[in-house]
Amino acid sequence: MIKNIIFDVGMVLVNWDPHAAFQKLGFDEKTEKAVGNATVYSDAWNESDRSVLDSDEQLAVFVQNAPDYEKEIRMFWDNVGMAIYQYEYSRAWIQKLKKKGYHVYILSNYGKWTYEHTTEALSFLEDVDGQVFSFEVHQIKPEPEIYQTLLDKFKLTADECVFLDDRRENVEAAEARGIYTVLFTTYQEALEKLKTYGVV
Repeated sequence: MIKNIIFDVGMVLVNWDPHAAFQKLGFDEKTEKAVGNATVYSDAWNESDRSVLDSDEQLAVFVQNAPDYEKEIRMFWDNVGMAIYQYEYSRAWIQKLKKKGYHVYILSNYGKWTYEHTTEALSFLEDVDGQVFSFEVHQIKPEPEIYQTLLDKFKLTADECVFLDDRRENVEAAEARGIYTVLFTTYQEALEKLKTYGVV
């Protein structure tokens, strides 16, 4: 019996659109490609979610990836919130689940700097029972440890949980810990998939 709903954040509860941010900052195609490859499309971005480095150290890594674009990289870093906005359904969905008696948790790869600059987009955190963000525990999905961290922190039983994430590797890692899963594509499809677990 499912008692706990666990949400990923990016592309499930909020839109993550670096291209939109680059456009708003006025980058041409060449600049967008260079800055994107130095930041959000690099392995260093995954490590920024882990947040072992502080923000200045992390920024320095991005700049090293494309020194000629330091100015533009700094512009994007300072305005990363432009890339994120909350979906219209997100907060109401969580509140509806709560009213039905489910406990709701967050398990997300999210950098500390990004978190600090996107608080408005994360307003649904006021409604959840708890969260584990990668920057808090220096672990990232799909590493098995982060799933166990969530279960242990909130004393959850794996087979009483269903986890929604848009990335297959993250879903498969959760399944390996005994957690039921939904590979998120759209809000409406997720609602239908949750019904198969008795979540209505």
